[in-house]
Amino acid sequence: MKLSARNILKGTVTKVKKGAVAAQVSVDVGGGNVITSTITVDAVDDLGLSEGKDVSVIIKASEVILGA
Repeated sequence: MKLSARNILKGTVTKVKKGAVAAQVSVDVGGGNVITSTITVDAVDDLGLSEGKDVSVIIKASEVILGA
C-alpha cells in the first residue's frame, strides 16, 4: 500500500487499553520514545493489535502545536 504520509515510524505495541468505544494504543518507536494513539475498538480488533505486535505509526497532520 502506498501512502502520501511521509512521517512513518516502525515500532512495537507495548499497551492496548480498550474502553467501550475507543482504545488507547501505545507504540515503542525506539530511542525511549513511545507514541500513544486513540483509535476505535473496532480498529484494534480489525488490525489484530496486541502487545508485542510490530506496527507502523503513520502521522499525517496539517499542523503541529508545541508548548513549553
